[in-house]
Amino acid sequence: MNDSSWGAPPQAGYWGPTDHPHGHGQVHTPGQGHVQGAAPAGPAYDAHDAPQTRPMPIVPDVAAYGENQDDDRGAARRSGPPVRNDTNPEPMPDASQPAPKPQKKSAGRDLSAAIGVGVGLGAVIVASLFVVKAVFVGVVAVAVVVGLWELTKRLEERKGIRAPLVPLALGGAAMVVAGYVRGAEGAWVAMALTALAVLVWRMTEPPENYLRDVTAGVFAAFYVPFLATFVAMMLTADDGPQRVLTFLLLTVVSDTGAYAVGWRFGRTKLAPRISPGKTREGLLGAVAFAMVVGALCLEFLIDDGAWWQGLLLGLAVAVSATLGDLGESMIKRDLGIKDMGTLLPGHGGIMDRLDSLLPTAPVVWLLLVLFVGSG
Repeated sequence: MNDSSWGAPPQAGYWGPTDHPHGHGQVHTPGQGHVQGAAPAGPAYDAHDAPQTRPMPIVPDVAAYGENQDDDRGAARRSGPPVRNDTNPEPMPDASQPAPKPQKKSAGRDLSAAIGVGVGLGAVIVASLFVVKAVFVGVVAVAVVVGLWELTKRLEERKGIRAPLVPLALGGAAMVVAGYVRGAEGAWVAMALTALAVLVWRMTEPPENYLRDVTAGVFAAFYVPFLATFVAMMLTADDGPQRVLTFLLLTVVSDTGAYAVGWRFGRTKLAPRISPGKTREGLLGAVAFAMVVGALCLEFLIDDGAWWQGLLLGLAVAVSATLGDLGESMIKRDLGIKDMGTLLPGHGGIMDRLDSLLPTAPVVWLLLVLFVGSG
């Protein structure tokens, strides 16, 4: 339950029950009608479930205000006003203590670990990208397999959905290679064969929840390896490494701009029900950062590119990266988890890094083909 749905705790000096079957803030006593008590804590406050954050005042005889006391003392207490025990009064705040200082806004994650892991991953990717293209394709395939493993494990743990990992992993790696070797046609064929393998593989188990499991498997095949094939297809162009580098730079810069501007200036929530930490100011920061870097990349990295094309590319990347991030946030909220994994310190799992990259890959591939051709 959200904290906003809880009312304020009972006020100091309130004596008597807060929830009574005869009315809010009233005590029914034999022969007396209703005795007025303090106002209840609020319509959303549940006195039985609320955590006690401070000692409750002590009242003699726990059942002094109950209706089942048969002795004379119980009747006398029921007929009189509530009795306050002043021998153990509630502690008053110390006026001599200074008010607590407001805490500085926290970044919400281990920045040193996140930066270190990010730099390490970037070095491996750039080295494989500009040394041997096939090595980079292998890096993409490995990331796809690990991402599929994380996704299927979380689905099974949280929802009991058993999407078959073996055909997904084999088909996903084959999908990336097919996209690099045969282009879009090869990627589609590999996707169809992977979906068929998922359907057949699941037939070896009992039929209960068959439709649910294979649906999740086909979704996983599309969401992770198929979208990743567009990265491999970018690499097939003559300036393929530069295209992939542009794609990576724009996505990372978009995420960084959204994080930095949103953390510093964010006030208006972008999608509070999906990802409460994202703000509209952060989205504007992502757009500004990505458009600037896009103009530079198209002007200096991409053959026959123009700066104005980079502006459009940066805008599209900022939107697609944000939607990808929100999409995975929706999945994680449905599963009731914070991260997809713990493989990358400061980042979460592989899927927590691929969330904005995967939907951005087809967008960058398509716009580059429209702007400068397939190469």
